[in-house]
Amino acid sequence: MALKSLLRSSYSCSKLALNNLRNMSIDIGGMRIKYKDKNDTFLEKHLVSKEPFGQFKAWFEEACSKKEILEPNAMCLATVSKEGFPSARFVLCKGYGKDGYKFFTNYESRKAKEMDGNPNVAATFYWEVLNRSVRIEGFVEKLDEAESTKYFHSRPAPSQIAACASFQSTPIESRDVLVERESVLEEKYLIPEKEVPKPSYWGGYIIRPRAVEFWQGQRDRLHDRIKFRKPKEGEVPDGKLLHQGEDGWVYERLSP
Repeated sequence: MALKSLLRSSYSCSKLALNNLRNMSIDIGGMRIKYKDKNDTFLEKHLVSKEPFGQFKAWFEEACSKKEILEPNAMCLATVSKEGFPSARFVLCKGYGKDGYKFFTNYESRKAKEMDGNPNVAATFYWEVLNRSVRIEGFVEKLDEAESTKYFHSRPAPSQIAACASFQSTPIESRDVLVERESVLEEKYLIPEKEVPKPSYWGGYIIRPRAVEFWQGQRDRLHDRIKFRKPKEGEVPDGKLLHQGEDGWVYERLSP
């Protein structure tokens, strides 16, 4: 009898704890860090270029010089499905210039399917150590097969094998499935070592930007935001709110 009462009591306590957990709302509103102070602002006069790619190059190279930033080329890529549902994930930028920002992935992945249906994307670099981020808005185009193949064969052999072994975004029973595929491919191509053929479903994209925003955090939360964008049809820079840039770009300061 005592045992039954103990079990009922234990069950009731467990049920109460589970209900409390389900209803729990964690308040993290007090979490904050100090950014740069008022003597370290990002002003228009600090722009090293009046177009976004030169400015990005300067910030990116500074990020690369910081040993605390392990992957300065990591960017969060956001895509949208045909139904309007957004999704985001980190990918590695593998090249940039005035033509855009390049990355590589599986063409049968969720992001690739979404980009096929809606080529408009956004990407964000965030370098916490520098209190800086760069936000890009634009559209994607596939890189040609030759460039994708060249990059694929520049990767370490295990990375090439992994690209062949994983049918990205598809469900699998367990990790053992991947390990088995990897083992088969390693035996086929690495013993002895032979060239791993690039899968037809793997390749690159380039983001053609319409807008690039540079953000630098300030301690008082009056953050600095300078945005480069393509001008609207008939839009003329007034030199106060909208400034003439280079290479067909204009730029403006945004409220934080």
